[in-house]
This record gives sequence, C-alpha cells and structure tokens, in this order.
Amino acid sequence: MGDTDFQLDSETEADIVERLRSEGCVFAEEETRLLAGEARSLKEIRGWVELRASGMPLEYVLGFTRFCGLRIELEKGVFIPRPRTEFLVWQAKACIRPDHNTVLDLCCGSGAVGAAIADCAEKISLHAVDIDPIAVRCASRNLSKIGGRVCQGDLYKALPVSLKGQVNIIVANAPYVPTESIQLLPREARLYEPERALDGGADGLDLHRRIAEKAADWLVSGGHLLMEASEAQGAKTLAIFVEAGLRAKVVRDENLDATVVIGIKPSYK
Repeated sequence: MGDTDFQLDSETEADIVERLRSEGCVFAEEETRLLAGEARSLKEIRGWVELRASGMPLEYVLGFTRFCGLRIELEKGVFIPRPRTEFLVWQAKACIRPDHNTVLDLCCGSGAVGAAIADCAEKISLHAVDIDPIAVRCASRNLSKIGGRVCQGDLYKALPVSLKGQVNIIVANAPYVPTESIQLLPREARLYEPERALDGGADGLDLHRRIAEKAADWLVSGGHLLMEASEAQGAKTLAIFVEAGLRAKVVRDENLDATVVIGIKPSYK
C-alpha cells in the first residue's frame, strides 16, 4: 500500500476506470484499485494512469507484480512473469529434497521463479543467472533479501566451477518464442519487454538446447532440470532433454495453458 492515507473519491475513480477502458484495458476496475492502493497522491495516480493509458504494462507502472503470492519488484526492461509460469514453480517444488537444496535459476529475469521456489524450501542455496544487466539488478533486489546470489553472464559460464555436479534443481523460463512469431505477441510485450527475453531463435528452442546440453555437468545424480515451453514445443524439448542424456517427461496444465518439460540426470551419469 501507499505510505499515506490517500483515498480516491468515487467520482475520480469512475473517471479513471473510464479512461483506462477507453484505451482498451479489459480489467479497468481492477487496475484502478491496484493503482489507487499504491498511490500516495492524486497527482501520482493520474500520472500512472496516463502511463498505463499509453500502453505501458501495469506491472511497470506499479513497479511490481504478484507471483506465487509474493511481491516481485519489477522495472521497465525486465521480463514480466506470467501466471502460467507458476506451474513451473509447482513442478520444481515437487523436486525439493527435505535436507539441503542447491537451486539454479537460469534466464532468471526478475528472479521471480527462484524466489518462489525458495519461499517453500527451508534449506536452500539459490543461484540465479541472467545475461541482461537490468534483469540482474532487479533480481538482486528480489533475491538478496533471501540470501540468493545473482550473476550476470551467459548461462553456465557465469557460475563458479565449484557448483559443477552440486546442483539439485535447474529451473529455466528461457526465451522460447520463435523469432518470426515475435510480431504476433501482444502489443505490450512487443513494445516494452526486452526482445532477447522473448526470442528463442528460429524454432524457439535455441536456449533449450544450450541449457540441456550442459545440464548433466552441473546436476547431482538424480537432479532435475525443468523448463517451460509452449504446448507445441513440448515433444521437441523432450527430445532435446533425452539427447542430452536425461530421462524426461512433459507435464501440462490446461487451465493455465502451461507446459513444463522435466529431465532427471540418471544415477549412472
């Protein structure tokens, strides 16, 4: 909530709802309540409304989003966590061991996935990696308060060698939109979110291949690799996991339109 006792009167609230609705905001009433709950003055909320009306994603306007019940700080230029990605977290939580867990969040963006996994693990060593400096800065704010370590770099290259063979869970919501499909994304994503957080290459699976290829080097025996994919990509990502020497399966949640591929490093590797 905002730091003052600012309250929006009903007439102004109705005006804001109508302003947002006229710009195509489907959930104008809910967005107005969220903005009013964070604003400290009428001037501030009116400025936010104009930003939202111009097309800026609500999460950037507010400076945060809710993910798995957590408040995740965001800033412009960082990938916005989607509700479907909560399914990735649920699957990762099922892999948590009762003793100690070393978790690696690749392509971490805001750090939302790692933060949500850590929220349900009593003993965890959390490492997060992203190539983008803005994402690293944002993830550091979200993860440093829970003891997470954030590194900037290209996937595994950013990690200390001492982690090799020590990771229990690798989780990645890597970019998986095929390059030619970027133009079909909603306007907010195309105009405001960083393209390299969306573009997965010609078939959308470039990062899936790179992550899976080296996963067994970093996982403990029986460790898990979990990656989000589209429904259409599930079988191809599964084949990528198998080629990398992992036992793999695809799990799906129709309500969230969420697909996750899970790989396990065999004990003999």
